[in-house]
Amino acid sequence: MALHPAGRPALPAGVAPLIVGPSAVTATPRDAVAARCVLSAASSLRLTLGDTTADLLRAHVVLPDGTIVLAVDAMSRTGGLLVAARGHRGAVRLDVTDLAPVAVRSRVRARLRVLGTVRRFDPAVLDACDPVTVMSLLDLPPVALWAIEPDEIVLDRAAAPVAVDPGAYLAARPDPIAVDEAAHLAHLARCHGDVLDRLASLVDPAVSTGATRIVPVALDTGGIVLRAERADGHADTRLPFTRPVTSGTGLAEALRTLLAR
Repeated sequence: MALHPAGRPALPAGVAPLIVGPSAVTATPRDAVAARCVLSAASSLRLTLGDTTADLLRAHVVLPDGTIVLAVDAMSRTGGLLVAARGHRGAVRLDVTDLAPVAVRSRVRARLRVLGTVRRFDPAVLDACDPVTVMSLLDLPPVALWAIEPDEIVLDRAAAPVAVDPGAYLAARPDPIAVDEAAHLAHLARCHGDVLDRLASLVDPAVSTGATRIVPVALDTGGIVLRAERADGHADTRLPFTRPVTSGTGLAEALRTLLAR
C-alpha cells in the first residue's frame, strides 16, 4: 500500500482528497448532526484503502460515541489492508451517498467523506452501548469487526461542502426522525395519502402550479420537505414544525398541528 509523505495511504487515481476549497461554508451544529444521520441511516458505503476500494452493503454500524464499526473478513485483501493500516491516522477513507428515500429524480442529497484511523474492534465497548446498537452489531456479517475513528469529515451538499469538526461530530446525536425517515415516509405514503394531499395544499401556488405531482422527499426533527415535480425540473419546499419532534408519536402530532395552521 503506497504512502504519501505524511504516512497516509495514497488515494487511488480518480479519488479526490478531502480538501475543502475557499467556496466552502462554515459548518454548523446541524451539519454535524447531518453527518451522523447520513452514516447511521446509510445501508451501504465505499471503503478505500490506498488503490483498493470495496463497496460494503449492510456491513457497518455507528456506535453512540460516533465510532464507525465495519464488518470485513480479515482474510480478504481488504481485511489484510485494514490490518496494515491499523493505527495510521487518515489511512481509511469512507464515502457515503445520501439519497432521498423515495422514487424521484435527483435523489442525491449529499455526499459524506470521512478519513479515519482504523483499529481492531474492542468488545468491551459493548458495555456502553444501548440494546438497539448491540442488536445492530449482532446483525452484521459474521466476520472481523473494525473500529474507524474519524479524523476528517466533509459533508458535500448542493450549496457547498463543509468541513465538519470531528469533535462536533462525536458530540452530535443523530436526528431521531431523520435516521428512520425512509420508514416514516413509506408509512405516510402507504397509510396516509389524505395527509399528504393536505400537506401539498400548503405549498406556495407559485411553486406547485403546473406540477405533475408533489411528493415528500425529506423528513427530520424540524420539518418535512415536499418536492413539486414538473416536466422541466422540480422545486423543494420545507414546511417547518412548530417544535422539534423526537418520536414517531410526536411526528403524528406535529403533522396535525402543521395542517391545523
